Amino acid sequence: MRLLPGRFFARVTALPAIAVSAWLLVTFPLLALGALSPLTAAILGTPAVVAACALVPRLIPEPQEEGDAPWWPVVLVLLIVVAFAVVQVLYHAEALVIRRDPASYAMYTVWIAENGHLPIPQQRELIAGDDPSLSYESLAHRQRGDVIWPQFMAGAPLVTSIGYWLGGLDGMLVTTPVLGALGVLTLAGLTARLVGIRWAPLAALVLAVCLPQQWVSRFTYSEPVTQILLLGGLVLAYDALARRTRLTDRWSSAHTLAAVAGLALGLALVVRIDAIRDLLPVVGFVGLLLVARRGQAPPLLGGLAVGVGLGLHAGYGLSRPYLEYLSDSLDPLLLISAAVIVITVAATAALWRRGIPHVERVRWLPNAVAALALLVMVLFAVRPLLWPDYGHGSDFTNNWVAYVQGREGLPIEGSRTYYDMSLYWVGWYVGLSTVLFASLGVALVLRRLFQRRDPQWLLPAMLLVWTVGTTLLRPAITPDHPWASRRLIALVIPAFILFAVWFLAWLTRYCAVAADPGRNTVLVRALPVVVAAATGASLLVTTASTATGVMGYRQDIGTVDATHRLCAALPERSSVIVVDPDMAGNYMPLIRNVCGVPTASMDEPNQEDVDRVVSEIHERGRDAVLTASSWEVLNQLTDHEVEPSHPFRVVARMDPSTLVEPPTGSWAFVGNVWVSVLPAPA
Repeated sequence: MRLLPGRFFARVTALPAIAVSAWLLVTFPLLALGALSPLTAAILGTPAVVAACALVPRLIPEPQEEGDAPWWPVVLVLLIVVAFAVVQVLYHAEALVIRRDPASYAMYTVWIAENGHLPIPQQRELIAGDDPSLSYESLAHRQRGDVIWPQFMAGAPLVTSIGYWLGGLDGMLVTTPVLGALGVLTLAGLTARLVGIRWAPLAALVLAVCLPQQWVSRFTYSEPVTQILLLGGLVLAYDALARRTRLTDRWSSAHTLAAVAGLALGLALVVRIDAIRDLLPVVGFVGLLLVARRGQAPPLLGGLAVGVGLGLHAGYGLSRPYLEYLSDSLDPLLLISAAVIVITVAATAALWRRGIPHVERVRWLPNAVAALALLVMVLFAVRPLLWPDYGHGSDFTNNWVAYVQGREGLPIEGSRTYYDMSLYWVGWYVGLSTVLFASLGVALVLRRLFQRRDPQWLLPAMLLVWTVGTTLLRPAITPDHPWASRRLIALVIPAFILFAVWFLAWLTRYCAVAADPGRNTVLVRALPVVVAAATGASLLVTTASTATGVMGYRQDIGTVDATHRLCAALPERSSVIVVDPDMAGNYMPLIRNVCGVPTASMDEPNQEDVDRVVSEIHERGRDAVLTASSWEVLNQLTDHEVEPSHPFRVVARMDPSTLVEPPTGSWAFVGNVWVSVLPAPA
C-alpha cells in the first residue's frame, strides 16, 4: 500500500497518546504492587508500548482530505517538533533542589526508579530510633507514621523514569523536553483533523514558540504528559467516531479506537488529580452517544472508567496525604462529578426514546449561543475592572504574593489572587490577536454545532470550552509568572490556538468564496493567501515576542554535578542529619532519594540534641553526617573538631516572578550544602 501523507500524519500524531497510555497501563500496576524495576518495566512495559504503537494506528481510518493532502505540512510539522525538542534539551533545567514542583517530581521519579515502591521508609532505625528531636517531613514529602509519602500523582514520574533508567539524572531531565515536543505533535494532529492538514504547521509553530510550552518542557513538570493524554484522547476519539456504528453492531476497529480514546482521557487522572474536572464533559458526551445509539459509546465509557479507576487508586492509594491537603477544593469537585454522573444517567434515560433534541429548529438559538460565547469573553476581559479577586486561603501564599508585590513596586495586598487577570495571562503568552480570533472561532463553532453541523467538533468543543471557562474563572494557583502559566498550558492555550487557527481557516475560505468571480485579477486571487499569511503572522509574532523574556538561560545549571559531589562526600554507611532548618525542606529529599542514605532533620538544633543523636547513630555502627547551608553552623555544633567540606555549591539563574506583566529576566539561585562527617568509633 502506497504511503500517503494524510494517512501517515494521522497515525504519527496518534502515537504519543497511544505510547504513553500503554506505558502507564502497565507500569502503574507494577508500582502499586511494589514490583516496578527496570527489568519488569522492560519485560512488560516495552512490549506493551511496541504492540500498541504497531497495532492501534492501523485502525485509524483514512483522513477525509487524503486525496489532496500534500507532504509539505507533514514535513514542516516534523521539523518543528524536532527543532523544539533539540532546543529544549539544550536549555533544559537542572531543578533538583526542591523550591517548587519540578524538583518534587524529579525526586519522586528518582525514588520509584531506584526502589520501585511507595511509600518511602523513614529508616529511623538507622538514625536514632524515635528520638523526639528528629523530623522526616520536607517539602513535597509528607510524614505519616513511620513512612513518607511523596506529593503529587505517579503518572509523570512513571514516564520520566524511562529517562532515569537510560541516563541517570541527566537522562531524566531531558525526558520532559521530548514529551513537550510530542505535545506539539499531538496538537498538530488534532488541528489537522478538525481544521485541515495545511493548517497543522501553524498550530504546531504557535504552540512551540509559546513561552509556557517551552518553559514546562524544560522541567520535570506533569503538564506535558497531561497534554499528550488529553489532546491525544481527543485525536483518538475523532478517529473512532469517523465511522458510524450502532449499539448492536459487532466489535470493529471503531470500537477499539473508542476504548483507547477513553483510556487515554481517563489516564490523565493518573498524572494530575485535577483532570477530574476536565473529564466531566466526556461523561455528558457518552450520554449523547448512547442516546444517538452510537456503538462507540460503551467502549469509550469502558476505557474512561478503567483510566479513572487507576487514577483514583493513584490518588487515594499512593498520594492520600496530598489529596487530604487538597480536600477543600477536591471534595466539592468529587461531589460535582457525582452530580454530573447522576444527571447524565437521568438525562440519558429521559431522552432514550425521544432522541437528541432538535435544537437547530429553534432558529434564534445558534446565534444566541454564539453571542453568549462572545459576551463571556468580554466579561472575562473587563473582570479586573469590576471584580478584583482576593483570598488565597493560605498565609504562605499571602506572604509570597506580598513579597513579589514589593519587588514590583505594587501596593502590598497579599490576599490578591489576580485570578481576574486570567484572560490577560493568555494574551501575554499567545497575543491578543490569538485571543480575539479564538473568541470569534469558538462563537462560530458553537453556532454551527447548534445548527447540527460539524459533529466532529462536539467532543473537542465540550471539553475545551468547559476547561477554558472553569480555568479562567478560577485558575487555583499562586499567581506569579511564569509559574501560573502551568495552569494554562495543558489545555487552555492549545484550545485558544486551535480555535484561532480554525477561525483563520474559515476566514481564508470565506475570502476565497466571497471574491467577485467577475474580477479575476491578481489581487482577488491573492486575497486568501494574503489573509492567511497576515493573520498567521499576527499569531506568531505576538507569541514569540513574550517567549524571549525568560527563554535565554538554563535554570539551576550545575546542580547535577553538585549532587554527584554531594553523594560522593557521604560515606556508604552514613546517616545524615540536616541541622539547618532553612535548608532542610529543600535538600532532604535530594540526600535521601538520590544519595540513598537515611536522612532526618532537626527543626531546632541544639548541642545537647545533636550530641545525643550522633551518639545513637554511632551506637548503630554508622557514620553520623551533619549538613547545613553554612560552615559556621557545623563548626559550632562540632566544637571545631571536624573540618566541614563543601561538596554542593551552585550559583545559577532561576525564573523570575511577576504579577501584572509578562515575566522577563531572571533571578539568582545560590545553593550551598556543607558537610561534617563524624565517623563511628572504631
